[in-house]
Amino acid sequence: MEHAESLPPSDHDTVRAVQWQGDHLRLLDQRRLPFDEAWVDCRDANAVAEAISDLVVRGAPAIGIAAAWGVVLAAQSGDDLDAALARLRAARPTAVNLMWALDRMRGCIDAGADAAALAREAQAIQDEDLAANRAMGAMGAALIQPGSGVLTHCNTGSLATAGFGTALGVIRAGYASASIARVFAGETRPWLQGARLTMWELQRDGIPATLIADSAASHLMKAGEVQWVIVGADRIAANGDTANKIGTYQLAIAAKHHGVKFMVVAPSTTVDMATPSGDDIHIELRDPLELLSHAGQRTVAENALAWNPVFDVTPHDLIDVLVTERGVITSPDATALRAMFGASGSH
Repeated sequence: MEHAESLPPSDHDTVRAVQWQGDHLRLLDQRRLPFDEAWVDCRDANAVAEAISDLVVRGAPAIGIAAAWGVVLAAQSGDDLDAALARLRAARPTAVNLMWALDRMRGCIDAGADAAALAREAQAIQDEDLAANRAMGAMGAALIQPGSGVLTHCNTGSLATAGFGTALGVIRAGYASASIARVFAGETRPWLQGARLTMWELQRDGIPATLIADSAASHLMKAGEVQWVIVGADRIAANGDTANKIGTYQLAIAAKHHGVKFMVVAPSTTVDMATPSGDDIHIELRDPLELLSHAGQRTVAENALAWNPVFDVTPHDLIDVLVTERGVITSPDATALRAMFGASGSH
């Protein structure tokens, strides 16, 4: 990825949410954005696992990076590394980047790495993610006709990664090159990552964007305002089926109906060739109270029930383009993914 590393820093990329401080990990608390830019200092692996589970840090690549630093903290403290790895692995079950990063750190441990060597590996994971994001941004933006409108879902920017972002990286690069003229962000219920985080990122970095209710997406497409839906991924199965934030699947259906192109942008670490199809992806369910309440205030009648899956799976035949740092795959399916990633992928 030499070409990625040679890209100059973007004027539209200033946020770094995961910061290693030498003896602790500092995380921008994404639960408190956009009005309170507070930081959480994690001084052991349990604190990192809790931060991942509680959504202090979120976004598949950022989760993996934070977990890698959690292993470093365990090694620095002389903690039981097996227990630390197990605790970190259980923090979020859907994001394959978490498992990949921990497996990579486990490989270093098995090879006899000390805390300093583990810190070098965690830093490499973080640096590689940033380089991959810049490469994906350039490749994805090159596919978009000048003057296009785009819609994104959830948050896939610097908050969710080492920096620059996956889907938001394409939007950053596309805005800088004038390929993208209009940016829309869905609010992304129930945690409002689009409203709270994506809008904050774009505004902070000087990219004008318009927020829409999740339920307004089809109407927006019918009005001809968007030519691309651009999203990230938490796990991509061997046949191209993609797990992403709940609501992504219905966007893909609406895009197909309206002739809008659908792009998934994710690092190769998100491709899981050991998972045959989307039917085999475990979908995390979270506390129903996240739907029954807002900002700590209950909004739904007592004794009401709620179903709160955090992800859904978009079938590969609804995806026009998959962009990873290894290249662009049009009409991603099992044959195309096997040609790029082999039988076992990057894991």
